[in-house]
Amino acid sequence: MARWNVRIGINPISWSNDDLPELGGETPLETALAEGAGIGYAGFELGNKFPSEPQALRDKLAAFGVACVSGWYSGRLAEGTVDDEIARCHAHMHKLQFNGCRVVVYGEVAGSIQGQRDTPLYKRPRFTGEAAWKAYGDRLTRFGEHVRSRYGLTLAYHHHMGAYVESPDDVDRLMAVTGDAVGLLFDTGHAVYGGAADPVALLRRHLGRVVHVHCKDVRPQVIAAARNDGWSFLTGVLNGTFTVPGDGVIDFDAVLSALHEGGYEGWLVVEAEQDPAVAPSFRYAKKGFETLKRIVDRLDEGTAASARRAVP
Repeated sequence: MARWNVRIGINPISWSNDDLPELGGETPLETALAEGAGIGYAGFELGNKFPSEPQALRDKLAAFGVACVSGWYSGRLAEGTVDDEIARCHAHMHKLQFNGCRVVVYGEVAGSIQGQRDTPLYKRPRFTGEAAWKAYGDRLTRFGEHVRSRYGLTLAYHHHMGAYVESPDDVDRLMAVTGDAVGLLFDTGHAVYGGAADPVALLRRHLGRVVHVHCKDVRPQVIAAARNDGWSFLTGVLNGTFTVPGDGVIDFDAVLSALHEGGYEGWLVVEAEQDPAVAPSFRYAKKGFETLKRIVDRLDEGTAASARRAVP
């Protein structure tokens, strides 16, 4: 019986933060790559310390024996045009294509407040009316069709705090107004922070569209404080909203079981924005890996046991 076709990767945000450069800013990229590879991670998502030239990126990753998982693309289709997006996306998409990626992480930054330290999350942008949602969905679908046909990449839409698509209702509407060229990046931490009392229920509703997974845990007491006190997204990060799988309250056994049952194949990416001075990078990255690896191994063993029982 074949093993579950998933690989465990990590985002370098555990070592140095793109949105808050003071968090781990002094940590060399090579430290993250060496420690991540040593822990057992098969690949890295990209961050701002990686080479931007495609061959240089390939060489850097190869030196540590890790794959290029994907990379965040800052899209502006909520307020811009498809033609403009197509014109400015080439360098990023080509870099991912050259490095063997299958998906591109699409993060909507038009109108987003996720990078504004003093703006509370309740001031995030919102679409007004079905026509606005439909128009956005049409633009996303056309852009997804372009990156699929031109670069062989699947658009993995990242629902995110502080942006147009944040809540479970937003995710439901997004999936309803987009075609199959738009896949869903399911982020466990953003799902819970965005209001999903049961993230597995949200996941199951859209299993057929999930093309990429970010595995982050949450500290509910920090989320409660963030909501009660009107924090910005970055204030929450600084105070420890997120952590790695196995260090918070999300049931990753249930999350990964749902993905396994639904036939998901691809990357499981540990991503947890934290201050490495408070949450040491290596220790937490190791905990996240070991949590996911334990569950993946259990699911593989369960599949193999079922197959053995089925043999007459």
